[in-house]
Amino acid sequence: MRRALITGATGFAGRYLADRLAATGHWEVIGLSARPSPPASSLKQHLVCDLMNGELVRRTLAHWHPEVIFHLAAVSYVPRSFQDPYGTIANNVLGQVNLLEAVRSLEPPPLVVIVSSSAAYGLVYEHELPVTESQPFRPLSPYGVSKATQDLLGLQYHLTYGLPIVRVRPFTHIGPGQSERFALSGFARQIAEAELGMAPPVLLVGELDVERDLLDVRDVVRAYELLAEPRFSGEVFNLASGVSWSLRALVERLLSLARIPLRLERDPARLRPIDVRVLRGDATALRTATGWQPTIPIEQTLEDMLEYWRRTLRPSRTGDRSVFGEHGERSPL
Repeated sequence: MRRALITGATGFAGRYLADRLAATGHWEVIGLSARPSPPASSLKQHLVCDLMNGELVRRTLAHWHPEVIFHLAAVSYVPRSFQDPYGTIANNVLGQVNLLEAVRSLEPPPLVVIVSSSAAYGLVYEHELPVTESQPFRPLSPYGVSKATQDLLGLQYHLTYGLPIVRVRPFTHIGPGQSERFALSGFARQIAEAELGMAPPVLLVGELDVERDLLDVRDVVRAYELLAEPRFSGEVFNLASGVSWSLRALVERLLSLARIPLRLERDPARLRPIDVRVLRGDATALRTATGWQPTIPIEQTLEDMLEYWRRTLRPSRTGDRSVFGEHGERSPL
């Protein structure tokens, strides 16, 4: 049994990763989160440990001494990063510094899988597509700046102190249980609410004329597990499908799955101050190193997301429409 510690364990990807590792039977899984929150049932231990508390992080790692740390914890909602750039950067950067300093104190140091983001690339010109790991960082949001900094800190701690660190740059991933704050999950929730008569038959959207490289979260966490090997120390990998999906086409697919007709309405509050029109990643390095390939079609992911919200929002037997199920994603990637 290998002992894994997951930061951000009660977030969207953290829950899926905990379940994935536990299901293999080869991992003892310990989860950290900044505040009390319902954990994944597969966690051996769920610990409340704010990464901003360096001494608590050091004592926690010294007690449990994991073999692998999957560092997923971050403030990851891009609009929030514009509203609170200081909080976003402080949380994501200083929290990781505390984690890596604690790792330095352990002997032997655990392997750390640092989850960066394609948001670190930021501004990408169409002639630069698909994005490879050599693409320069031009972040377009405070969140993107924080993920670029996390990525570079991982490289620095590896080069300076010899820590075994693997950096991963996942592109956009979605799936059932994702917070409605994120576009496609929010659209799926709106559709489910309209079907249940909880909202008018209107789908509020932002900018749809963009294209994104999308993955199912279940394929993403499978890649994280594959990369948790010492031989990948010092390496960096894109995690992408290599396909650009039109957001408009994805919305039309969701509408085709709706049980009632809905009309689209543009909501200015959902627009970002700056965005990239097309983003597509190259995951050749990951495929070559591990054999990883995405296996879940995005069409299936959309169906699963919509069905998740239908189940979650369905009124309880007492008729209380305010009783919703869990949807995680409070400390996501």
